[in-house]
Amino acid sequence: MKVLGLVVEYNPFHYGHLYHLEKSKDLVKPDVTVAVMSGNFVQRGEPAIVEKFARAKAALKQGIDLVVELPVVYSLQDAGGFATGAIWTLDHIGVTDIVFGSETDDTELLKKVSKILIEEPEYYRDLLKKHLKKGHSFPNARKYALRDFIHIEDKNLSHRIEEIGSSNNILGVEYLRAINKIGSKIAPLSIKRVGSSYTDEEHRGKFSSATAIRKLIQKGDIESASQAIPKEPFDIILQEIRSGRGPVFKEDVESFFISFYRLLSRDDYNRYYGFVEGLDARFQECSLSGSLEEFLHCVKSKRFTLSRIRRLMYYPVFRFTDNLIRKSNEFGPQYIRVLGFNEKGRNHLSNIKHSMKIPIITTVSLWRKVVDGALKKEMKIDADLLEAQLERDFAAVRFYASLFKYPESRSRCSDLLSRVIYNEEDS
Repeated sequence: MKVLGLVVEYNPFHYGHLYHLEKSKDLVKPDVTVAVMSGNFVQRGEPAIVEKFARAKAALKQGIDLVVELPVVYSLQDAGGFATGAIWTLDHIGVTDIVFGSETDDTELLKKVSKILIEEPEYYRDLLKKHLKKGHSFPNARKYALRDFIHIEDKNLSHRIEEIGSSNNILGVEYLRAINKIGSKIAPLSIKRVGSSYTDEEHRGKFSSATAIRKLIQKGDIESASQAIPKEPFDIILQEIRSGRGPVFKEDVESFFISFYRLLSRDDYNRYYGFVEGLDARFQECSLSGSLEEFLHCVKSKRFTLSRIRRLMYYPVFRFTDNLIRKSNEFGPQYIRVLGFNEKGRNHLSNIKHSMKIPIITTVSLWRKVVDGALKKEMKIDADLLEAQLERDFAAVRFYASLFKYPESRSRCSDLLSRVIYNEEDS
């Protein structure tokens, strides 16, 4: 049985995503297609434009059979942590093939780079230390170290190493590393992205980037945004806007963060993962900024990228301790949280439930009962870690709901009241 796995954010679902989905299905010819999707906060360190169940519904309408959530403890990590959580999740639910988009469709090149990162030859480690000492951020130091190392080992490839620095290629390499790390048998494939770069803010018609689409919606240019989004996902976005549950943008957290950071001491920051090399002092000092944009550029340096800072902003809010992140990356997700399915997806869950190594959570209000059942079956889970991961997901929903436009939309927003989306069209 072929089970296609995709790692997605669909923020929002656009024609580039539809191309990736259809091309992936053509390559794999799957019996079932599964997506692991970031919840209400995405890897760039921002709230999603609409909440996770709306985005899951859009995915089901476009041909995904089963949507599960990537816990927020992974969705707000760097590429390595993000990929670790995603691959572990797909492996647990029986995925046989993963297809990811990249700026290069040369999977062999990505495999060679991932092999260097997995084996970490001594000369490569020395080069990495050298570039870090120059004050480069870790992503750039790693890119330069790879370039120098490959130039010695394989001059025919050295001119292509700049390709690895692009975001989707970095993620592709990290997916390959994660597959190796957990000993998964998932077969990886890559397809070349179409359309604009994900950071391109210009409207370019049908294949505009998600960034450009969000900008159009933020400006109120709904008509232009509609050109880049298939009809059913676009209608779902409109429904969320009319209900006051969207759209949500990074600017909507500005007043909260500036006030929140001014209440924290350096000792407070040091309780959480990632506040190293003076970042605690920079956050405290820059909390006196007048705006979020000013704060970000105050903290930013050659060593610390904006994307890293944006993610770290949420760590004190969601209490991402060093122990939580390290244990999550060592032992993986402790549950599968289902957001939505069609009949094909539901049948797949039914077929694999007896062989699952971690529990499947569909009715969230019954999660403690599900965990008790998993422990009785002697599933190899860490109950404390499971509760810690799941509580962060609950907190992410509560925080996200506080950003809704209308007061009535913000009340009684709890993950415990949520229901799995069921798409009957394919039943």
